[in-house]
Amino acid sequence: MAREVTHTAHGPRKIDREDFEPQGDIAICLCGLSEDYPFCDGSHRETEDERADVTYKYEGNDPDGPRHEIAEIVYVDE
Repeated sequence: MAREVTHTAHGPRKIDREDFEPQGDIAICLCGLSEDYPFCDGSHRETEDERADVTYKYEGNDPDGPRHEIAEIVYVDE
């Protein structure tokens, strides 16, 4: 599956020692949907039922829901 994620940041996020204490173990977001990016907040659970042949767009402020299918991947045998 593919996913289009729109980020609004215009630069890097500096991570320092205070980001890790006293939280203990941390997880880094790999789905791109976390509100606390680059840290995981569990938002990846929204992606569990994504189909492998569809590209999805996630929009947090959409009243019709945060996820929309934007393209279906078509495989062509050569």
